[in-house]
Amino acid sequence: MPMIFGMSEVYFALAVGILAILYSGALVFSILRSPKGNEKMQGIAKAIEEGANAYLMRQYKTLFPIVVLLAAAIYAFVSLPTAIAFIVGVVSSALAGYIGMQTAVRGNVRVAEAANSGLKAALSMAFRGGAVTGMALVGLGLIGISALYIYFNGQLAPLVGFGFGASLISLFARVGGGIYTKAADVGADLVGKVEKGIPEDDPRNPAVIADNVGDNVGDCAGMAADVFESFVVTVIAAMLLGTLASEVMMPLGIAALGVLASIIGSLFVRLWTRNIMFSFYTGLFVASAAMLVGTLLYFGGLTNYFYVVAIGAIVTFLLFLITEYYTGTQFRPVRKIAEAAKTGAGTNLITGLAVGMESTLLPALLIVAAIIVSFKLGGIYGVALAAAAMLSLSGMVIAVDSYGPITDNAGGIAEMSGLPEKVRKVTDELDAVGNTTKATTKGFAIGGAALGALALFAAFATESKLASVDLLSTPVVVGLFIGALLPFVFSSLLMLAVGRAAFEIVEEVRRQFREIKGLMSGKAKADYAKCVDISTATALRELALPGVIAVLVPLIVGYLFGTAALAGLLAGAIASGFLMALFMCTAGAAWDNAKKYIESGNLGGKGGDTHKAAVVGDTVGDPLKDTAGPALNALIKVLNTVSLVFAGALMAVSLGLI
Repeated sequence: MPMIFGMSEVYFALAVGILAILYSGALVFSILRSPKGNEKMQGIAKAIEEGANAYLMRQYKTLFPIVVLLAAAIYAFVSLPTAIAFIVGVVSSALAGYIGMQTAVRGNVRVAEAANSGLKAALSMAFRGGAVTGMALVGLGLIGISALYIYFNGQLAPLVGFGFGASLISLFARVGGGIYTKAADVGADLVGKVEKGIPEDDPRNPAVIADNVGDNVGDCAGMAADVFESFVVTVIAAMLLGTLASEVMMPLGIAALGVLASIIGSLFVRLWTRNIMFSFYTGLFVASAAMLVGTLLYFGGLTNYFYVVAIGAIVTFLLFLITEYYTGTQFRPVRKIAEAAKTGAGTNLITGLAVGMESTLLPALLIVAAIIVSFKLGGIYGVALAAAAMLSLSGMVIAVDSYGPITDNAGGIAEMSGLPEKVRKVTDELDAVGNTTKATTKGFAIGGAALGALALFAAFATESKLASVDLLSTPVVVGLFIGALLPFVFSSLLMLAVGRAAFEIVEEVRRQFREIKGLMSGKAKADYAKCVDISTATALRELALPGVIAVLVPLIVGYLFGTAALAGLLAGAIASGFLMALFMCTAGAAWDNAKKYIESGNLGGKGGDTHKAAVVGDTVGDPLKDTAGPALNALIKVLNTVSLVFAGALMAVSLGLI
């Protein structure tokens, strides 16, 4: 295979990674130079920033002993290089989330200020903020993989530790951030919207700052860590499988081309028409086309592997379109849920559940078709390469995703600081699209997780010397049932955690409305810090158990029943987790946008019984779409990476009880 533009793939990837970081830095510089509004706007933004930073720092302190313990275990049972790579993965993933959140909490107030100049200026500012996260994320991924590969003199085994470290932080970021954001959101909605009848971002609501903080720790830091680990573990898994096809460096080269293409695509996101989604699709299309052109030059023609890469790009596009159909306010599913709210919360909930279940069909068929065609073109390595190609566009996809929470916060700042109606109209338009982009990028993340997990599963089978998995074998069947069960138990823990935290927030918000005289009339100020502290403490208290389950269960199953049983567990978790994540994320987003559809003046508008029923549906959907659903991506990757890291040790000490 020819080198990329005269350079070996590893040095090309390192160079592109550095370029992505520099581009991200240039975007940060341009954002920080922009005006950040009046003193009141800056004060609100500062409160959001302080709350987000306090949560993230406390989260990292909470995770520190867990990381040290796991690093020691990897050193003792695997190797020192893998332990070093694990720590690098932890730091890189945490840094990706930190960069994303820091940009979001500084960009939100500047977007609100830019909205004074109209939609074009505000969109440009919001997307640049999102692009900082996207480009920093993929840049760190490329630098981490290529630098470690060089440092370990071309050894692939330690890179698995890098992927495991990224997966671990992703899991905790998704779990903790998801619990935080939805506890605050549900608490603010139930008391503010339903009981008091005040707007979502009304400064009288004591939970409003916690709600805005949650957007950053959940949707920015959490999503960034999530897709960072999907990106790196998929590339690493494909490289491991490349040893069978004597094409170890190809996935890294494709990933670098995708990152370079994402930078190019981001330059084409601008307000071409009043349709903001068209602007994002333009950038994504240009990025995909640029990657395919670069890949064509790399392969020197239309080879089977070129077609595999094209499949990855096509799957990305189609997942966006399918998810938008099920979650966009202009399409039948969301309007059907909104119509159902006319007869109450019960019918709204039933219809939303049905739409969520239906929404799994097309993505599942799409992934199945991609697997079949990729396998025919390049075997299991072809499937892994398609997954790597898909996730190589992560920079562009995360730029679109992170745009969402930035605009959401901008709208909150505009309302809380009493900016003119024309500003709020612009931020509302941006936020409405942000709800859709957050949903579509979750579809991408879930699809990428499924393909990436399949590649990891194949790498585990290779490492464990499993030529096949016998479904008639008792250990495999036992593992299969345990694996299929895990996403349900995991989701239950997270949803119960959100419920407990939301209960505390609701009680606190009610107390403040009851005890702070003049709060409802706007003559007194709410104690925002109390709700921020409740969300932070609860999220950190609840994140440990789900993380421990994800790490320990595969090790216990592998130790007690052997690697065949563990293979069954991984297969069950991938299938069950993939479909559960699709169902929960799409249903939750559809409930949310059904509420937004009513709030925009349809079916009686805000304040009526239909609206109140839709708010209940949105409240149920919140922990599905922003906590449990996205966290399943990280769960299935952690299960696979921890199994891959400890595969050799498990083979050596397995008890094989059945």
